[in-house]
Amino acid sequence: MVLIMAVRDYINRMLHDISGMKVLILDSHTVSIVSVVYSQSELLQKEVFLVELVDSISMSKEPMSHLKAVYFLRPTSQNIHLLRRQLTTPRFGEYHLFFSNMLKDTQLHNIADSDEHEIVQQVQEFYADFVAIDAYHFTFNIASNHMYMLPAVVDPSSLQQFCDRVIDGIAAIFLALKRRPVIRYSRTSDIAKRIAQEASKLMYQQESGLFDFRRAEVSPLLLIVDRRDDPVTPLLNQWTYQAMVHELIGIQDNKVDLRNITKSSKDQEEVVLSSEQDAFFKANMYENFGDIGMNIKKMVDDFQQVAKSNQNIQTIEDMAKFVDNYPEYRKMHGNVSKHVTLVTEMSRIVEERKLMLVSQTEQELACNGGQGAAFEAVTNLVNNEHISDIDRLRLVMLYALRYEKDSPVQLMQLFNKLASCSPKYKPGLVQFLLKQAGVDRRTGDLYGSRDLFNYALNMARGLKGVENVYTQHQPLLSQIMESIVKGRLRDVDYPYVGNHFQQARPQDVIIFIVGGTTYEEARAVALQNATNSGIRFILGGSAILNSKRFLKDLEEAQRIIRTSANTI
Repeated sequence: MVLIMAVRDYINRMLHDISGMKVLILDSHTVSIVSVVYSQSELLQKEVFLVELVDSISMSKEPMSHLKAVYFLRPTSQNIHLLRRQLTTPRFGEYHLFFSNMLKDTQLHNIADSDEHEIVQQVQEFYADFVAIDAYHFTFNIASNHMYMLPAVVDPSSLQQFCDRVIDGIAAIFLALKRRPVIRYSRTSDIAKRIAQEASKLMYQQESGLFDFRRAEVSPLLLIVDRRDDPVTPLLNQWTYQAMVHELIGIQDNKVDLRNITKSSKDQEEVVLSSEQDAFFKANMYENFGDIGMNIKKMVDDFQQVAKSNQNIQTIEDMAKFVDNYPEYRKMHGNVSKHVTLVTEMSRIVEERKLMLVSQTEQELACNGGQGAAFEAVTNLVNNEHISDIDRLRLVMLYALRYEKDSPVQLMQLFNKLASCSPKYKPGLVQFLLKQAGVDRRTGDLYGSRDLFNYALNMARGLKGVENVYTQHQPLLSQIMESIVKGRLRDVDYPYVGNHFQQARPQDVIIFIVGGTTYEEARAVALQNATNSGIRFILGGSAILNSKRFLKDLEEAQRIIRTSANTI
């Protein structure tokens, strides 16, 4: 909640003090930052009558001096260039400039030089350089998310841009929270170490004055980990509502595109799926698929009761009551229709791709031992003509990650079978995954077999049985959070940066996953926070993954590394 409130507060401050009709001008990043926390109707209430993108507004020459321009941009050289061009031939009556992060002195001078007409009223830094998806979950939506897998020598400048964007975003998070963290990182990850060291340098040296909030309480912990420490979680099918929608249909900035679904009506081509704006979704986002079906049925029944009472209009008073309640009725109708459409579509996909069958084997591979039975189950599914190519690939990857050291011969058989059954399969992708995220590259105890305590915990869980075979998997993140709560996170695995150590148990922990988060991990964080352990966890990442995006990043990294090897 704290992140959503921080961004909303910044936007309120931007719009509240500027009276009159306004145009809000955003860039491709800040449009996401604003849209997840502020609705169109709320913007209208603040007298924002037009929302434009900074690059498209450059095309127009029509003067609109009756409007006041409120710019909210990332301080990139491209945005500064566009802004300077617009200031030389102003179209609006006033210009109010807000930037989502720290401006360089040179950028400020350039803006001042371009303001020949003296129409810029103010320039401010409002540190909302992150997309606050949910109460405890943020992302940076980095398009080139595959960069974290590349060795530094392959494309140094693009990798630096990736790191800079991550560090800018992390800095904004802590400036918004008005705190300076102690920083730790995943020992085996070069990129996590690099980001941790550069972030520390920014906060403790280059901009130490800006981050010196002189607060007496224990510093928060920033833990930077690598997606490759847990490559299993983004490969699994999901069976809880929010995670499942993203896995099977896709969520972008809390919106779901339903245009490819034939049954969706015209006004439901894109629907909002936000815990801030939808009470049913907030109550059910972490529930499993079976319970969702029953809860939606109850919602439909409630709606039918309301619809029936609306049909019984006999007097003028009834009519007036109906007109008063009509906006609420329309909203309820739209909400029922949205959730029914989503669950119907997901049920169709589950049936079409035989996902219950696939997922049972996935969960066994992720959670339980038994290599012989696993090999047989994966072989049968790879041979099954009803199983899709992407599901075959994921199954072989999960098997390879689990048994890479145990059964090289059988692994080779599966590689060959995959190549013959899936014509689209790019050769060597599973081997590339093992090079990137195999057992020798990972920090932490992914399968709970190295650490005696985790091994005993898994054994106990296995004996006790699981409530739901499809949701038994726990991401590595759950283990990490448990270790932090118990004060057991090992310095050897997660070293500190510099000489800033944690003196006592932190009250706030921000875990940042380089390479992206999943909604399964966001759920684990929300459930952990609900236990009131005295520590508030916040999860962030460079992107939000589903299996399709994770595989796309993997393929792109493999392609770039192969191309660079050929050119050397």
